[in-house]
Amino acid sequence: MSHPPFIVASSPAGFYHAAYVFGIESHISQSNINGALVPPAALLSIIQKGLQYTEAEISIGEVSDGTERLIDSLSLIDAVMPDVVASRQQQNQQPKAVVKTEIPSTNGDEVPPTGTTGENMEVDNSVEIPLNKATILRGHESEVFICAWNPTTDLLASGSGDSTARIWNMNDSTTSPNQLVLRHCIQKGGTEVPSNKDVTSLDWNCDGTLLATGSYDGYARIWMTDGRLASTLGQHKGPIFALKWNKKGNYILSAGVDKTTIIWDASSGHCTQQFAFHSAPALDVDWQTNTSFASCSTDQCIHVCQLGQDKPIKSFQGHTNEVNAIKWDPQGNLLASCSDDMTLKIWSMRQDTCVHDLQAHSKEIYTIKWSPTGPGTNNPNMNLILASASFDSTVRLWDVDRGACIHTLTKHSEPVYSVAFSPDGKFLASGSFDKCVHIWSTQSGQLVHSYKGTGGIFEVCWNSRGDKVGASASDGSVFVLDLRK
Repeated sequence: MSHPPFIVASSPAGFYHAAYVFGIESHISQSNINGALVPPAALLSIIQKGLQYTEAEISIGEVSDGTERLIDSLSLIDAVMPDVVASRQQQNQQPKAVVKTEIPSTNGDEVPPTGTTGENMEVDNSVEIPLNKATILRGHESEVFICAWNPTTDLLASGSGDSTARIWNMNDSTTSPNQLVLRHCIQKGGTEVPSNKDVTSLDWNCDGTLLATGSYDGYARIWMTDGRLASTLGQHKGPIFALKWNKKGNYILSAGVDKTTIIWDASSGHCTQQFAFHSAPALDVDWQTNTSFASCSTDQCIHVCQLGQDKPIKSFQGHTNEVNAIKWDPQGNLLASCSDDMTLKIWSMRQDTCVHDLQAHSKEIYTIKWSPTGPGTNNPNMNLILASASFDSTVRLWDVDRGACIHTLTKHSEPVYSVAFSPDGKFLASGSFDKCVHIWSTQSGQLVHSYKGTGGIFEVCWNSRGDKVGASASDGSVFVLDLRK
């Protein structure tokens, strides 16, 4: 077997003989795997996860008319029968698109070690964050794809492959913060059962009173800060990839594998308008104003749409591979996009072609963020900059006016999945699959703080005061770094 860790305890389920035979035939006893560290029923979890992604792939084509909203679950035997999978896909004549999974097969080139391995050193003299400044939050039972701070108080929300979101109360300096578990359930046979699908997107509204989550089960949900479910938003067919509140807090925007984007009325939970302009899964969305937004897709296109309009008000083409993320600048004038084609492009509503085509990364660019600086922000005297995170293991900071790269941040040794600016724009946090969170000075490009967790980092985020960084990881851990002296 190529991955012995995936061979696991079937015995707790009562299959003692099967587990024994499987162990002998796979030569697991000759490997260096510590069986005590492999969780019970891990093999079943792996198979279930594989089924989910197979279902997601098939569901890409199943969208056009008013048929069943979510695809039928595949049985174990169906999932490994090519004829069954092919027949399901042929229900739609469109060529099959491929859904980007959270963990790519490609890896970043090796970079020299960071040189930040000193232990028990003073914070002031070392970049390494001491253990007493890190709070590890345990509870999730699977990888944690996303985390986000409440904008008004130190509540940290996280979303995981265990079909839950959680709200962690970090307002008190306790070592074991209170957690609320938001279980994502679906109706089956008149009863509520866990969806067993990943929670991959979440966003707080502007005043921090409501949390929206998006799941691979095809539903968006709105939750209150006490963990109660306020409403369930059902219109997408298949996984939801992105979800955002507008600034006013009256609409939620979502993007799905079904190639559509939807504006939802937050108070009623109803679909206000569904936009079906993409020809492949919609991967990201971002509001420009309270009623207009941009969307991007694996179809390589970007559309700008307006509530009430039945066609895009602007479309941008130029990327030569799927567009992973889009972000409007703080004033809503410039739109940045990043792609698997290894480029970062800047667009303006005033022209059809891109304003800048920034080519420096050597692998796919996974995400981008604008700094909260420049005109119209709380930091008007600082220049506006853009950060890009890539599978080439680097982060780049760009001066968008000049179309020039200011800094290349090279301390990571694996793909970088997340970047986030501090509220004052002076620092940038980055999270990588090398398990490290690095915090950099945006002015000098120097590494200021560093912390190595226990799993690959999917997401990093700053609290509203800029004194705590939250991170979520592939091993189910969430942690908070306290940057106060």
